[in-house]
Amino acid sequence: MADGGAAMGDRPLVEFDHVTKRFGDMAAVEDLNLTIAKGEFLAIMGSSGCGKTTTLRMLAGLEAPSEGEIRLQGARINDLPSWRRDTPMVWQSLALFPFLNVRENVEFSLRMRGIGGAERRRRAADWLDRLQIGELAERNIAHLSGGQRQRVALARSLVTEPEILLLDEPLSALDAHLKVRMQSVLADLQRQLGITFVYVTHSQSEAFSMADRVVIMSRGRIEQIGAPREIYRTPRTRFVAEFLGSSNIFAGTLVDAIGDGAQVDTPSGRLRLATSPEGFATGDAVVIAVPGDRIELTATLPDAGDNAIEATVMGEEFVGATATVYLEAADGTEMRAQKSHADLEKIDIRTGQKLFVGWRPEHAHVLPPA
Repeated sequence: MADGGAAMGDRPLVEFDHVTKRFGDMAAVEDLNLTIAKGEFLAIMGSSGCGKTTTLRMLAGLEAPSEGEIRLQGARINDLPSWRRDTPMVWQSLALFPFLNVRENVEFSLRMRGIGGAERRRRAADWLDRLQIGELAERNIAHLSGGQRQRVALARSLVTEPEILLLDEPLSALDAHLKVRMQSVLADLQRQLGITFVYVTHSQSEAFSMADRVVIMSRGRIEQIGAPREIYRTPRTRFVAEFLGSSNIFAGTLVDAIGDGAQVDTPSGRLRLATSPEGFATGDAVVIAVPGDRIELTATLPDAGDNAIEATVMGEEFVGATATVYLEAADGTEMRAQKSHADLEKIDIRTGQKLFVGWRPEHAHVLPPA
């Protein structure tokens, strides 16, 4: 699919124009059309092997497209070597030089550009201060914490003041509390500098908390691209809804319309929709997605206008201030509800308990026809 165009400017900084990358007979990226705006924070997500890292590596000049064209500021860069692109990358492994101290690591790319010693030291000190690690300038890399090393890697990439920064799973090796802290650092830094960030990650929380737009990839193709809230509330395909893991999926048959609404027969029961879905006729197969945070859990049957399915509590998973409750309907359909701890205390949930899973018809999203 073609993306909807760069969201934050008239002329895109980066353009992937029908780009395909093959390794032997396998297409790692297939017919990719994507534009990235100057100053945008774009996150690319997908499961292992979806093509996200290959896309980043092609932009960095570490892989050459098999077909199509990549343009940076309007100029074709397919054959431009990586060292001439000014597209630095922050790696998952960070790739810091253990034989250089913090300051020397940050100065390295400036040294390669022939910049004099005094200017190198001034710019390195400036960036170390910006990232709040100026006092570590003379310290050995081996004596730094994970978060400190991450900041050194960022300073080393940003000291050349590039137009665009590429980040490949940069936070994956950090502890949970450090990840949250570094997410804030990255987001603040990107807003202050106005540098374009292209960020590859497996983590939904990282992508959705920092990015202006998120790209979801599968099997080398873009499944959906849009603002985080748009993707979360209105997934375009069943793959996206299931990949995000935050929606309840119900497959059924459209049976009739009620005024502006409609009804769908599913193995879990008849479900109401607030509006009749476009592109569907009575008797068509329909797939419905309901976000987990729209689900209400009650011991008694909800209001007559709401959807309700009786289900058994299978377990709970706690993450910070929220919890996900896993349930199963009589027909075996699995469901999940995301609730605050205060909400759960009102119900006193226990494994094996019978509850009603309810939601308002307008909170259901019908996936477009395949």
